[in-house]
Amino acid sequence: MVRPSPGPRPKSCAVLPCQSSALPGKDARIIAGFARRGHAPPRSLVSRCARQPAMVNLRRLFALPETTMATLLLENTVRVLPQARSDEAGLWIPLEDLESATGWALKPQGVCRGEVCVLLPRSREAGFVAGGRFNFTAFARYLGQPIVNHAATSTWAVGETAEARSTALRSLEAPDFTLPDMQGREHTLSDYRGRKVFLVSWASW
Repeated sequence: MVRPSPGPRPKSCAVLPCQSSALPGKDARIIAGFARRGHAPPRSLVSRCARQPAMVNLRRLFALPETTMATLLLENTVRVLPQARSDEAGLWIPLEDLESATGWALKPQGVCRGEVCVLLPRSREAGFVAGGRFNFTAFARYLGQPIVNHAATSTWAVGETAEARSTALRSLEAPDFTLPDMQGREHTLSDYRGRKVFLVSWASW
């Protein structure tokens, strides 16, 4: 019989976050068993349960590493970034994935998107690039784009700059969108370009 190698002991096993219903039953029982013996659970199990809310406390209990996965909501698209890392400083994207994930690329002349390049302040370069990763949170804020995150799921949402929103409002042009009608058929606003369209919108709050 092979015994698991001992890991860091938790401060208390009286009430364990891994016993929460937020984790699948089988995985919760396995993790609880390791905790009762004072062992850290296997890394494979940590990885499988990484996106469960209870893992946030479990990482603190066993001093486990952060999950390398994030979801980015950018320009009306959802992008899953398997190798990204989130911490208190922001969303860190591997440099090799930066352009495919965001459209921006780090070049000698700055951070570029097409022919547009943004120079990073030399005094703050370490806050943007470190360990082969790019802090997209810091960059978005540097551009004046609002960015928020949901820590439990490592989901980040980036909005437009105030200037872009102001320009869109002054243009009096509605943003393009696609929505289903009562029969489930999808309609895209741009499909009706050149025709009169009456838009009605409301909110439930």
